[in-house]
Amino acid sequence: MDLTFADIEAIIEEEIPDAEATISRMRGETDDDHLAATVVSPAFEGKRLVQQHQLVYDALDEHMTEEIHALELSTYTPEEYDEHA
Repeated sequence: MDLTFADIEAIIEEEIPDAEATISRMRGETDDDHLAATVVSPAFEGKRLVQQHQLVYDALDEHMTEEIHALELSTYTPEEYDEHA
């Protein structure tokens, strides 16, 4: 994979307002194209889960088919994340 985890985090954070993204390898996977992402943004407020995930997929655009083969998403508003943590 040409993108680093930091690159993917930066792409998401640039595309989604006030987002904080954390990327890691999906649990149990040994390659870097099966990823897990935790994304926190106030832009998710009032959106259904599928809409939140679509924002992330849209941010990653062509990387989702070319470099990232699987992405396990956890999305939160800041308030939800504070409750989750």
